[in-house]
Amino acid sequence: MNNQSFAERLIYYRKSKGLSQEELALKTEVTVRTIQRIEKSEVKPHLNTIKLLAVALEIEVNQLIPLNDPKEETLKKKWLLLLHSTPLLGVFIPLCNVLLPLFIWIHKRDDNPIYDRHGVKVINFQITAILLATLSFISLVTIEKWGFFLFISTVPILVGIVICNIIYVVKKDKCYYPLSIPFLKLKKSTVTKLVVISFSVLSVLGCTHKTSQEIERLDGSKISEDSLTLKLHQWAQEAEIHGMAVAIFNDKKPVYQKVIGYKDFPQKLILTDSTNIYGASLSKAVFSILVMKLVEEGLIDLDTPLESYLPQKIYDYEPMTRWHDDYADLKEDSLYHQITARMCLSHTSGFANWRFMEPDMKLQVHGKPGEKYRYSGEGFVYLQVILEKLTGKGLEELAQEYVFKPLGMKNSSYQWQFRFESDFAYGHQKNGETYQKDKDNEPRSGSTLETTAADYIKFLTAVLNQEILSPASYDEIFSPQIRIRSVHQFGPKSAQNTDKYANINFSYGLGWSYLETPYGKGVAKGGHGDGFQHHAILYPDSGKGLMIMTNSDNGESIYQALFSYAMADQYSPWEWYGFIPYQ
Repeated sequence: MNNQSFAERLIYYRKSKGLSQEELALKTEVTVRTIQRIEKSEVKPHLNTIKLLAVALEIEVNQLIPLNDPKEETLKKKWLLLLHSTPLLGVFIPLCNVLLPLFIWIHKRDDNPIYDRHGVKVINFQITAILLATLSFISLVTIEKWGFFLFISTVPILVGIVICNIIYVVKKDKCYYPLSIPFLKLKKSTVTKLVVISFSVLSVLGCTHKTSQEIERLDGSKISEDSLTLKLHQWAQEAEIHGMAVAIFNDKKPVYQKVIGYKDFPQKLILTDSTNIYGASLSKAVFSILVMKLVEEGLIDLDTPLESYLPQKIYDYEPMTRWHDDYADLKEDSLYHQITARMCLSHTSGFANWRFMEPDMKLQVHGKPGEKYRYSGEGFVYLQVILEKLTGKGLEELAQEYVFKPLGMKNSSYQWQFRFESDFAYGHQKNGETYQKDKDNEPRSGSTLETTAADYIKFLTAVLNQEILSPASYDEIFSPQIRIRSVHQFGPKSAQNTDKYANINFSYGLGWSYLETPYGKGVAKGGHGDGFQHHAILYPDSGKGLMIMTNSDNGESIYQALFSYAMADQYSPWEWYGFIPYQ
């Protein structure tokens, strides 16, 4: 890249938009100092920096510089060469001509369509090659004279085809394998069986040495990263999950991270760990940390009625938003004044989940606050509004100050940001069609978190390591506040009681659900919205945990299998959550 040319273009477009260097820095996450150095041609900007600048200037990237990243091209060549050249090892190690490219294909096929196309062709040819080599050997012992010539010519011809394709790939990024039988055009389930059988043969024959790290599960048993990756691809195909990000924690740090699928399935746009994902009720877990920080600072107390902090009744305030801080309905309510911060965070405020779910669409308290678990986003928002009036700061400002900035969560916000436009995930219906992206939500503590897989992993890592808050505050958050006795979390059976979960002391803490196992307490928080289904569970005593974020209405169908396989978790109450396994 010509630094001088790029600098001139950046200066031209910045000034044409009437922006100073400081104003441009505010519209991006690029520092003023970096912009100054770029405009002086002192540095070569990264591609991500160029994209951020282009979005802020409302221009296409190629108006700043043509998109031609030599590093990306090198990476593509590297993986293509590996796909086409590793089968040559099959001459010396039986079956490795299929197993090695199969391994590469499984790991790279979602990263770029070219890997998928080439991988299928290579694997089909190599399986065909094994069949041809076997037939040539049979002809050697059954056909006189010609059987010998057929046998000695088969392997050189097959090797020659492989070498020709290696050269073809280097020059043209194309390949041609004659005589291939299209094995990988079988049904998905059959392909999955082929993959599983191939890896089983690999382990039996001992053709390869250990190539991946191991993940320790709750019971001390271990699985390999490769086996989990294979499972994730299998589940994604069979359950038709359009995109997902998974992280596993050991020793209070992430030891496994994998992103699979698409941020836009119809357009086949790849999901990454930096893609913006709607967090839904994961918002509540973040808010619980924020609230406890304000408790530590003495702004509020967990057990003081929230109404007492205000100089006037909550319903006398003029609403500042479209609906969520309008409390006129409470003027006729005689119970809301008992609600405390602890009740809001433990879902015992008595409010419905959302006021628009009430038959008359009016906010009201059901039963005496503090006595019964009833999941409520309204309770979280009520606490948020009290804090906003006490501090004079909005939720977004408070979250940035106390959580996002201290943890380096640069791509997280309680409201839609302009910078998210360049890379965000659509939610997908069960059939793969996308939902319309909702971008006009006002910040709400119970539901509007926008984040990324990478950022939320930072958050969970911080929670495991007791950052931001004191150990005493974490003990308070992760202590049972109210026993959960309902059959299901939502729906008609949420009003029916059961003792089914008594053995795990299933309860709710402050913003997180709580359970007890032989491996210590577990704390969990999920998120569910149109096309987005997430769940995270942490075991603070052992430093283990798992996070899955999906942009698919089919996401929850693999949770039971995933948590069982990846963590040996047999204790999470799947039926209560409503996680129905896929068929």
